[in-house]
Amino acid sequence: MLLSAVLVALASYAYRDTLLALASPSAILDASQAADIVDTGYARYLGNRSFPNTVAFLGVPYAEPPLGERRFRAPLPLDKARIAREARGKVVDVTKNPAFCIQGTTGGYVFGNPVNWPFDHWINQSPNVVIVSVYYRLSSFGFLASPAMRDPAVGDLNAGFLDQIQALKWVKENIASFGGNPDMVTINGESAGGSSTELHLVANEGEKLFNAAIAQSVYRTPLPTPEQQEPLFNFYANHAGCGTGSAADQIACLRKASVSALAMAQDAAVTSAFTASGYNTFHPVIDGKTLTDFPTKSILAGNFAKVPLIVGATTNETLSGGSSVSGALKGFFPSITDSDVNALLDAYPLSEFSSSLQFQTITGDAELRCARSILGTEFGKAQKSWTYRYNQPTPGANAVFHAAENFMMFKGTSTGFNGTTTFNALTPTQNAFAQELIAYWLSFVRTHDPNTFKLSRSPTWQPFTTKNSRIVLQEGPGDTTTVSGSFLETQGTEETDRCNLIASQVLSQQN
Repeated sequence: MLLSAVLVALASYAYRDTLLALASPSAILDASQAADIVDTGYARYLGNRSFPNTVAFLGVPYAEPPLGERRFRAPLPLDKARIAREARGKVVDVTKNPAFCIQGTTGGYVFGNPVNWPFDHWINQSPNVVIVSVYYRLSSFGFLASPAMRDPAVGDLNAGFLDQIQALKWVKENIASFGGNPDMVTINGESAGGSSTELHLVANEGEKLFNAAIAQSVYRTPLPTPEQQEPLFNFYANHAGCGTGSAADQIACLRKASVSALAMAQDAAVTSAFTASGYNTFHPVIDGKTLTDFPTKSILAGNFAKVPLIVGATTNETLSGGSSVSGALKGFFPSITDSDVNALLDAYPLSEFSSSLQFQTITGDAELRCARSILGTEFGKAQKSWTYRYNQPTPGANAVFHAAENFMMFKGTSTGFNGTTTFNALTPTQNAFAQELIAYWLSFVRTHDPNTFKLSRSPTWQPFTTKNSRIVLQEGPGDTTTVSGSFLETQGTEETDRCNLIASQVLSQQN
């Protein structure tokens, strides 16, 4: 069998306890369905044929459900014998999406639903690729942190990130059954998914699990220590009714608490009710085992997986609001010093920016965009890297905000609360641009070069150096489906110098 390259999407997807449960077996199949069955050796799965050349297998488990005592612990590998017993020799129906996941408030590592970002049309455009969207535990379910959890008897730090690793191990072991090549795996994510991609590039994972990476708008969130998260843990435990006893006692109580109690507790932490510290979100932490240092520090030291990389950002993105640069930076980076803030203000003087543009540029560079320069430069030295500036606003927007590319790449998606989304019809010009983006991305997945299978109208995307080109991705001029609007530009020395300054603040920014 000819094996296809594999793209593993690590977007900000949510997790629900029932999500990894085995789907219902089905014994009645017609001839057309028989062609859509994959035999993994431990179970046969019936997928959904969404295009004539595309089959989607929805909700295939990769680990044991983290129920009861497994809550807040590392995932266990899938018990294939259990799956086989429960299937009872019948074909398992995975033709429908699972129920919406329990969500946290809007933000990286806390909400989302794979249904919001479908890939079926990607496969329809380039059927030489297998795409895997990974569900992983989010917010407190995935990233509860306390110093007590350094003891495996109590729990495991970064359970949500360990879910991603377990999913990659499942892909390595089983993706050939679906036509995928385990030796040609590319990881890809946007925002929290971009952050996850960066973390995989520096994590201690024990084995090689991927061969290339795409990091879109890397969320440069701080990685605190468990001690810095302890006030958040105490607030959360108290709010969920588990505030007494030792930390181990509290975690044992939290394992028995209802999902609704935990959901309300984690959401309360991002309101004014929590005042103990600036670390008010459940995100990855430095655990001393899998994640041992800040990713920027590791990358600058050359301690990263030497794989081909695409990395980029949108033109105007920032994750902060308001008008105070100092307040925004201290809110995003709780340990940043006044001297570091002043150094950034000096590097982005008002003589070169309007007040609002200074705010957007400083916060956007520090929170997101400078990952493009930092990773692009270091990976370009060790392997090859390609960088981009996404410059197409979503319809009606007055700038190219964070996640703007998702609208084009995923059928006009506009995400809402509680796992919902609205899909907007794309114009012919927008569809043509979406096809151009998808062609670059899947060419990289297939050959580790975005140009091999690019569309003929698209410009050649040169590998990046600080003295060379990056690509600007945008629609063609006017209402056209035949001319690309994308072009090459050079990253300016001012941007490089400012991102080097931001990288030098790694110890206070903690990313």
